[in-house]
Amino acid sequence: MAKFYQPLEDFKVVELPEKQLPFWKIAGPGAILVGLSIGAGESVIWPLIAAEYGGSMVWAAALGVFLQLWINFEVGRWTIATGETVYTGYSRIWRGFGPLFILLTIVGWIAPGWARTSGLALKALILGPGGWGSDTFWTILTFAGVALILFGPKMVYTSVERTVELLVAIVTIGLILVVIAVGSMDTWKELGAGLINVGYKDPNMSVKTFFSALVFAGAGGTANLFYTFYLRDKNIGMGAQLPGLQNPLRGRSEKVPATGFIFEATEENRKRFAAWWQYVKSDQILFFWALNTLTILLFIFGALAVLHPQGIVPEQGKLIYDEARILGEIWGVAGQKIFLMVGVATLFGTQLALVDGVSRSISDIIYTNFRGAQNRDLSWWYLLIAGIWIVGGCVITFVMEQLNVSELGFLFNAAYMGGFAMAVYVPLTLYMNRRFLPEFAKPKRLSTVMMLVASCVYVGFAISSIIWEVKQLFGG
Repeated sequence: MAKFYQPLEDFKVVELPEKQLPFWKIAGPGAILVGLSIGAGESVIWPLIAAEYGGSMVWAAALGVFLQLWINFEVGRWTIATGETVYTGYSRIWRGFGPLFILLTIVGWIAPGWARTSGLALKALILGPGGWGSDTFWTILTFAGVALILFGPKMVYTSVERTVELLVAIVTIGLILVVIAVGSMDTWKELGAGLINVGYKDPNMSVKTFFSALVFAGAGGTANLFYTFYLRDKNIGMGAQLPGLQNPLRGRSEKVPATGFIFEATEENRKRFAAWWQYVKSDQILFFWALNTLTILLFIFGALAVLHPQGIVPEQGKLIYDEARILGEIWGVAGQKIFLMVGVATLFGTQLALVDGVSRSISDIIYTNFRGAQNRDLSWWYLLIAGIWIVGGCVITFVMEQLNVSELGFLFNAAYMGGFAMAVYVPLTLYMNRRFLPEFAKPKRLSTVMMLVASCVYVGFAISSIIWEVKQLFGG
C-alpha cells in the first residue's frame, strides 16, 4: 500500500506569524460552524424530539454543544500551531487514517436529507407544502444556489462566510421574534427543568436515536473538523503561511503546500501562540458555544410551545411547516412566514457549509496523501468533489422520493454515523496535539480532561449502539 501514498514531508521550522488585528476584524470561522450547527440538529431533530417527548432531555442538547466546544478548541489548536489540517495530522500518526476519514465523511453525509429538507422548507415558504413541484425539483434549486455561492467569487471562503453570517443573523432574530410571540412561563419552566434533568433518557427512546440527537447538538460528525479549513483561509495563526482556497473557475489558482510548519520554543513564539490561542477560545465561546446553545434552546422552546401541547409529532417533510402553520394561527401570516424564513435560512446555511466542508475534506485528504494527486491543484480537486457531491445529492434525492423514503430517517442516520466518526477522532485529536506540538502549545490539564470526558461519551455511546444493534438483529 505504501506505493499509493505520497510521502509526508517533515514540518518546516518557521516563525509563528504575529496576531496584529483585533478579534472582530478577523472573526468569522466560528460563525460558519454555527451555520452548520443550526441545521438539521437544531431545526429538525431536537424540535422533533421536543414535540414527541417534551422537554425532559434538553440537558443532552446543551451537553452536546458544550462537549463539541472542547473538540473545536483542539482542532483549532492544531491548525494555528502548524497550519496543517487535522486530516494531515492524523496521517502523520497512521497513513490509513486518510482513506478512513474519506469513508467516514462519505458515509456520514452522502444521503442529502439536509438538502431535501432545505428544498421542502423553500417550497413551503413560497407555495406551501402542497404546492407545485417535486421534492427533487426544489432540492435542485437549493443546490443551484449553493453552486452559485461557491463558484461565483474568486475566494471560496469569503462567499461562504458572508452568506452563512447573514443566514445566522436571520435565524437568530427570527427565533427571538417567534419566542416573544408564543412564549409562556410554563414553557420556560419546562425548558429549565429539562436542562437540569441530567442523565434522563425517555424509556421509549432507543439508544440509537438518543446517540444521534446528542451528536447533532452542535456541528456533529466530521463537521467539527471543518473548522481547520476556515482558520487557514482566514489566515489565523500558522494558517497565514498558506494561501487560501481559490475558485479555479475565476482564474489561475495558487499551489498549496500539502504539509505545514512548526515553530521553535522561543519566548516570542510563546507570546504569539498565546495570542492566537486566545482568539480561538473567544471565537468558539462567543460564536459556537453561546450562539449555538441559544439557537438550539430557542428551536426547542418553539416546539415545546407550539407542537407538544397539541400532541403534534410532524410527518416526514412537514416539521418546519407544521410549526409555522400553528404559529400562523397564533400570530397571523407574519408569524408563519417568519418561521418558514428561519427554516429556509437554517437549512440552506447547513447545506452550503456541508457541501463546502465535505469537498474541502475529501480534496485535502486526496491531495495530501495519494501519489500523483499534487499534479493537479487543490482547488481543482475541490471543484471536482463539490461537483460530484451536488449532482449526486440531486440524484439520491430523486431516488429517495421515488422510493418514498423519509429525509428524517437519513438525517438521523447521518448523525448516527457521525457519532462513530467522533468516537475515532476525538481521542485521536488529543493524542496528536500532545504528541507533535511544542510543550507550551500542548493541551493543558483542563483541556485534556474535557477531551477525555468527550472521548468516553462518544466511545461509550458507540459501543452501546453496537450492542443495541446486535440485540435488535437477534431479537434480544
